[in-house]
Amino acid sequence: MKPSCTEAPPVFDDAFRAAFVSLLEWRRDVRRFKPDPVDPALVEKLLHLAVLAPSVGNSQPWRFVMVEDAGRRAAVRASFEECNAEALHAYSGEQAQLYAKLKLSGLDIAPVQIAVYCDTVPLEGAGLGRRTMPETLQHSVAAAVQTMALASRAWGLGLGIVTILDPRAVTRALDVPEEWSFVGYLCLGWPEEEHRDPELVRYGWQDRLPFDRTVIRR
Repeated sequence: MKPSCTEAPPVFDDAFRAAFVSLLEWRRDVRRFKPDPVDPALVEKLLHLAVLAPSVGNSQPWRFVMVEDAGRRAAVRASFEECNAEALHAYSGEQAQLYAKLKLSGLDIAPVQIAVYCDTVPLEGAGLGRRTMPETLQHSVAAAVQTMALASRAWGLGLGIVTILDPRAVTRALDVPEEWSFVGYLCLGWPEEEHRDPELVRYGWQDRLPFDRTVIRR
């Protein structure tokens, strides 16, 4: 039997669509935060919005680990500093000088820090849609992170995603199941500054690609 729907769908008008375009254009990967605290109720709201994201087979494999302990945060930051130093050695010349100047995390000041994992063996969803492409579990988690990033911007907050980390070191520091796959580490807080262009564009690391470079027709 087909489920019935009694609730009328919302109407998204031109004003909403224009605001949505602005949200996409002004959503940034934030690394520079104010030390001001964020209301825990607002953080909870953003997490509730994040888990509205689509997931393969409705498996909902995202696992958000709230990192509040100072010692665990210090361990994550130590991993970043080690991995960032190693990454710097992979570059040379002007590129190395530019890399050294980039601010690549907000770990030093972001008031809210969340490690994001993917449960790689969730019972939910019964394997639907992922038997041939198990990586769709990670894709689902990425969708949840993007949803949270947009929601954060809509509420005036900034969200930064740190990936220059050793997943094994972070997993040990946070004492989470080994079968979970590390996706990224979120820094959340009030942004120190706001820009329409990405910081990596502004500092000359990588410009936006032309549209026809990324859209291929067959």
